[in-house]
Amino acid sequence: MGLISNGTTVFDAGAMNLGGSMTLIKTTTLASAAASISFVDGASSVVLDDTYKEYIFYFNNIHPASNSNFTFNLSIDTGSNYNVTKTTTVFGAYHREDAAGPTLAYGAGSDLAQSANYQDMNFGGSLGANDADRCFSGYLRLFEPSSTTFVKHFIGVNNFVDTTSTAYTVQSYIAGYANTTSAIDAIDFKLSTGNIDAGSISLYGVN
Repeated sequence: MGLISNGTTVFDAGAMNLGGSMTLIKTTTLASAAASISFVDGASSVVLDDTYKEYIFYFNNIHPASNSNFTFNLSIDTGSNYNVTKTTTVFGAYHREDAAGPTLAYGAGSDLAQSANYQDMNFGGSLGANDADRCFSGYLRLFEPSSTTFVKHFIGVNNFVDTTSTAYTVQSYIAGYANTTSAIDAIDFKLSTGNIDAGSISLYGVN
């Protein structure tokens, strides 16, 4: 028996479910000069329906061909249009390699207010391409996209190296909702400028 305490109550971890299981649905490795990558329900073995209550996209070492921002948008018509209205909030922290300029701040200019634009996932700067070792990694959680009752919430966390010569490590926190009661059945990831040079995205479903 494993015991877990929250400070006032002791639980038997063997007698309770502490979280859902994750199922890998698909991993896409991004080829050089990829303009974007989309995950569409029912296409290429992708599932984005009521099979799972939550979907998580993991980004692994996304490298841009040119300095850019990593972005996403959602669709309610299996990818014919990526233009779902969103309201979001962004904050983050960064620190430079020479120890200068540590900052924790709100990302004004990266957030959206009832906008159908692509959501910028970079806080405080652009993802750098000028060094081969600069990249973007993190995740995006999308909750119950198939609901036809509620708006669709999402939460993202990532870390990247920015464009400056004395590089910053930048951690970004993004959250918001797609303001639609229509089912979300596709999501598109792309750079704000240029193509994706390398990296992979893995999609998981959570029970």
